[in-house]
Amino acid sequence: MNWSTATELRAQVQRRWDRGDLLRDCVGPTLDWPLRLQLKTPQTNDLSDRFEAVRDWVCTVTETPRVRIEWREWTHRVQGRQRIPAAVWIDSLDDALALIGQAPAAQRFRTLWQRTAARQPAVLAWLERRPHQALELHARWDRLLAVVEWLQAHPRPGIYLRQVDAPGVDSKFIEAHRGVLGELLDLALLPDAIDATATGVARFTRRFGFLDKPLRIRFRVLDPALQCIPGCHGHPDITLDAESFAALTLPVSRVFITENETNFLAFAPVPESIVLFGGGYGWANLADVTSLGRCAVYYWGDIDTHGFAILDQLRAHLPQAASFLMDRATLLAHREHWAEEPHPACHALARLTPDEAALYDDLRFDRIQPRVRLEQERVGFHWLRERLASLS
Repeated sequence: MNWSTATELRAQVQRRWDRGDLLRDCVGPTLDWPLRLQLKTPQTNDLSDRFEAVRDWVCTVTETPRVRIEWREWTHRVQGRQRIPAAVWIDSLDDALALIGQAPAAQRFRTLWQRTAARQPAVLAWLERRPHQALELHARWDRLLAVVEWLQAHPRPGIYLRQVDAPGVDSKFIEAHRGVLGELLDLALLPDAIDATATGVARFTRRFGFLDKPLRIRFRVLDPALQCIPGCHGHPDITLDAESFAALTLPVSRVFITENETNFLAFAPVPESIVLFGGGYGWANLADVTSLGRCAVYYWGDIDTHGFAILDQLRAHLPQAASFLMDRATLLAHREHWAEEPHPACHALARLTPDEAALYDDLRFDRIQPRVRLEQERVGFHWLRERLASLS
């Protein structure tokens, strides 16, 4: 049997709810009432072959609450005149909400809409586009609007998020809701209060005129003869904000970047060189350091798929960057130290050299061993010395 059940009828209405159609209709007519539900009914031969089943089905459909049934009469040669449902209708929004038990949620959405219309009518377009997300934020909605109102009163404030003094709002709340707030503020603020070039959640502060936490660069001087900062001698471990680092005049010809702190701290002395403590996938702190463009740059990461993906991303900022101890010979020589990469990358990388790309493909396609990984700190220190000697 393939006849519509009461559960399937409710499911049709539930799908309207899931798409947001019923919520949108709560605040403005968007649906044509009554709504006709799809109904698969018994055929003539079912009255003869499955009469009891047909009778049970009729009872089930008839007992479905908040629906209107359109009947059809049949005169069957065996069973005589019979009356079965031919169509099922939902006459009103209230009936639809009651059928799926969503009347209280719909009322909350109406209240949310009314409060927003009174305070921030420009934001109503967001509520209409994302009604279910708005319901999830119901308890926090007043605080979200408070942030919008504060920025309308203080466009491009030039302060840190911690200094926002909106009712019931702290910096953690703003940071946790940057995605939603960004969409609301785009609707509510004037164009000159928005930096349209700063896109994405990560650039929320820049987009709306807040101060960013300074990006920091940590480096060690590998040549004891160099003194880049007065009073720092030997192989100092120095951390500067990105702006101060960019302003340094570094008398170096080579820059090494490594992701492992132990490698960073133990890196061997090299003339006219520094080593940077890397930042994984984040290279924004190096973007404005023009002096690096004049240096030979060597990146030392894990020999795994993400190591090569990070190298590929680094080359978007420093095209001259070369891989360092990330080759097939190093990998095969340290087989006893192989580990398993938990979540390998699998996308194509356009900035690798042919040899790097071949090894990356072998890793991502499990041609050597499934999910093989050699962490950089497991590479023998004599390999580092020998490779540095080969660069001289």
